[in-house]
Amino acid sequence: MLKPYAQRFPWNLDWNLLRTFMVVVDEGGITPAAHFLGLKQPTISAALKRLEDIMGRKLVNRSPKHFSVTPWGRVLYAEASTIFGAVAQLPDLMGGLEEEVTGQISIAVASHVVSTHFDSVLARFNAQYPRVSYTISTMDSADVIAHLQQNRVTFGVCLLQQDPVGLEARVLYREFFGFYCGPSHRLYGCESIDPAELRDEDAVSFQTDELEGSLSGVAQLRRRLGMRSDPKGLSSNLPEVRRMIVANIGIGALPVHIASKDVQTGLLWQVPPYSALPAVDIHVLTNGKRSMNRAEIALLDMLNDEMDSVPLADRTYHA
Repeated sequence: MLKPYAQRFPWNLDWNLLRTFMVVVDEGGITPAAHFLGLKQPTISAALKRLEDIMGRKLVNRSPKHFSVTPWGRVLYAEASTIFGAVAQLPDLMGGLEEEVTGQISIAVASHVVSTHFDSVLARFNAQYPRVSYTISTMDSADVIAHLQQNRVTFGVCLLQQDPVGLEARVLYREFFGFYCGPSHRLYGCESIDPAELRDEDAVSFQTDELEGSLSGVAQLRRRLGMRSDPKGLSSNLPEVRRMIVANIGIGALPVHIASKDVQTGLLWQVPPYSALPAVDIHVLTNGKRSMNRAEIALLDMLNDEMDSVPLADRTYHA
């Protein structure tokens, strides 16, 4: 049985404090949160202090040069994000009672998601349900997973290293990563390249390109080739990795079906190896606890039908 304090807590809590706390964490400090909300810094500090008093726990560590979220703060942030996600759905859930399928669909995707099957599903769905609106946000795979776990998006499309807690995953497509250099690199245009020539070469890559990360196959291949272990450039965004390759900051790995157009136009040149390339599966993630509007349900049904009817071999992108 709940103690009297616990029973009164939801009624006594000022829910605006949770929203302010989320912004403080998202923005990484009191001052940037004040700028984001258009309020004065003392107002934000007072709100955070009041919330800490209510919770009876220190939620953030802060000083002029340091800001971090405490373990209690991380728990509260995760739960507050879930609450925010549920509240954000209310207009769509209400609108979903209309006879025509309407509503907002929010999708979080990794930057290198390029799939003709995914695009064709969106095109067919939009033609069938023209009153549905969309928000598609690009972020790294870890943030895609976090947004799903916090119930902030309809579904996500990203890489996975292991099954995420509380989420359902299906393979949307499979891609292969090859290594590329830019026009000013000494190996550009060479038809016959000995893999040994890549030893000690500078590399650029994605932030998930680690031996224990979702692009571990790329990291392992780079190590076998003897390239420098610490990438000279890192980004979570494919266009920025591509930019660094073209600028000759280093040799980098890209999905071959995406890079092929740049190879044809002369912006990129593929270097060894050319076969037995690292395969990476791109997954669709959903949160079974999310209360979905009719538009969200309809799109996921169509996407699942696509994955059910088209074998993975036909959803595998080679060069």
